[in-house]
Amino acid sequence: MAKQGETSYMHPGLNKPGAIPLFDLPTLRASLSDKYDLAPSPEIAAELSHIYDRMSRVVTPADWAIYAPYVKAINALKKERNAVILGHNYMTPEIYHGISDFGGDSLQLAIKATEVEADVIVQCGVHFMAETSKILSPEKTVLMPDMEAGCSLAESITAEGVEEMRRRYPGAPVVTYVNTTAEVKAASDICCTSSNAAQIVAAQDSDTVIMTPDQYLAQNVAKEVPQKNIVWWEGSCIVHEQYSAKDLRDFREWNPGTRLIAHPECPPDVVAEADFSGSTSGIIKYVTDEKPEKALLITECSMASNISDQLPEVDFVGPCNMCPFMKKITLEKVLYALDTMTGQVEVDPSVADKARLSVQRMIDLSHQLGI
Repeated sequence: MAKQGETSYMHPGLNKPGAIPLFDLPTLRASLSDKYDLAPSPEIAAELSHIYDRMSRVVTPADWAIYAPYVKAINALKKERNAVILGHNYMTPEIYHGISDFGGDSLQLAIKATEVEADVIVQCGVHFMAETSKILSPEKTVLMPDMEAGCSLAESITAEGVEEMRRRYPGAPVVTYVNTTAEVKAASDICCTSSNAAQIVAAQDSDTVIMTPDQYLAQNVAKEVPQKNIVWWEGSCIVHEQYSAKDLRDFREWNPGTRLIAHPECPPDVVAEADFSGSTSGIIKYVTDEKPEKALLITECSMASNISDQLPEVDFVGPCNMCPFMKKITLEKVLYALDTMTGQVEVDPSVADKARLSVQRMIDLSHQLGI
């Protein structure tokens, strides 16, 4: 069946009305310096060398001496707060390896939030991830170190956009990527991840399935599930949409023998040009299992950095695109959030209940399908 694209009817952009303004960094740093000695310290760096070993391939000793005092202070403070830190795979290595208790993709982290015995969760990722953790663990305090760490994909659609798609395709179920706001999840029938999207879509009873908000994930799923008429919202991730098939062909010509590994949020021609395409966790598993001599990860920059030291036999090469929103999360902002308990994420209970149902349907169906 022919696949159809949809035009976004509303695109709120990244500067929502009432958004919390940028941090007053001088004030933040003055507040922290009153309580903590955060000067670069070779002594603390040496004390925490067991942590540095996880990232020594990508973080210089000089940089580690800068990061180490923050890492020590944060790790001590989270014990006092009975807190855990969830670090997304796109975090920088000093956050991912230095202070995170658990690492993974957005849904893995949200599920982990339900399993830990902690009073406080610090979400090192972007805002929709903190919302998802709060949805699944409403009794816990969820802290977002920088409320301006948004997501171009999540903010490309609203609940009103979902309803517009329902009017255009009456009776079609709405399968929504977990990379969305709580309001959009609440307006949807079921969620999906990049790793289970094809199976979730294939399991829907309707011949026509609405996928939101990632047009490229939808188009890539459409190739895997040709029996469904998949229609989509025209959202995309600013990191993955920048890659082109020509980029991959040029790089393959310049670097023969390099394994090209793409995320399914990339355009379909990029995925077709790659040697493998998979979710964040799928990419990690592929590289870990295959151990190619050289690999280009066609996704966010920090992915390669965070798995580099555990795979010394793999040479991670080539260009990458950085997510400016993920990079808003820094060690000093994490320390400030934990110290002051600011940046608490709240979700309206009526919205959270409906959003939780969409996520739980995905989890239950995934278990039924054995994925």
